Amino acid sequence: MSAAAKTPAFRVIVDRGRCCGYGLCAQLCPQVYKLDENRLVYVDSDLIPVGLEEEAKEGAAACPAEALVVEEIQS
Repeated sequence: MSAAAKTPAFRVIVDRGRCCGYGLCAQLCPQVYKLDENRLVYVDSDLIPVGLEEEAKEGAAACPAEALVVEEIQS
């Protein structure tokens, strides 16, 4: 497998101002989405690790406040 195949191809944009603390994103994809002490979403990195793209997309889609957007990185 080439190095290019392992490079993250998606990133997540988090709008914490929209987050209402439901936590569905973190339930569906805890490797990407974390909750702070106020139950607001944050990420350790906006790059989605290779292999977690589908889970990250599901987590973003489950957000009732639409606080998360997963987008492909254009190279």
